[in-house]
Amino acid sequence: MIVIVDYGMGNLRSVEKAFLKVGIDATVTSSPLDIEDASAVVLPGVGAFRDCMRNLDNLNLLAPVLRSIEKGKPYLGICLGLQILFTESMEFGLCRGLGVIKGKVVRFPQMGLKIPHMGWNTVKLRRIPPVFDGIADESYFYFVHSYYVAPDKDEVIAGTTMYGIEFTSMIWKDNIIATQFHPEKSQQLGLSVLKGFGEFVRRA
Repeated sequence: MIVIVDYGMGNLRSVEKAFLKVGIDATVTSSPLDIEDASAVVLPGVGAFRDCMRNLDNLNLLAPVLRSIEKGKPYLGICLGLQILFTESMEFGLCRGLGVIKGKVVRFPQMGLKIPHMGWNTVKLRRIPPVFDGIADESYFYFVHSYYVAPDKDEVIAGTTMYGIEFTSMIWKDNIIATQFHPEKSQQLGLSVLKGFGEFVRRA
């Protein structure tokens, strides 16, 4: 069972519908027990880092999500689901994250470009994670964000994107795959990513 973690933020139903469109059952849940029992965890989200961490904590979801990752269950993070993996965020003051990936979440610098970074942009592949099988380098995906992740170690970076600066737009470490872009909003290629995650779960 693939679960989509419902912590009161983000476009959960559109993620669920996108999975269904590629023939994969994924259940939206806010139950800690469902997360414990799941074979894979998807954590999407749009909004503020601090609110995300607070909501997960208030719903007693932080521990089961962490345990799932530590047990090696496939994890797909989307947008905030990528950012909260990191040690800390600078959004609205310092806030601790899950600390699964060492590094920070930082705001785009002032560089004459509109913030948030919103719309279609390319992903330059450094490594090809399982969910990207058959997807060409520098394919376009849909982004909406004002902050980006800055890993301490480059080895976790799977893809980067240019928006005034080059930033990390996808990571891959063992069972963890996470994207700054939104597969559920990225039309056919985004659906291919979700289908690839289903295959990744099946092989796990």
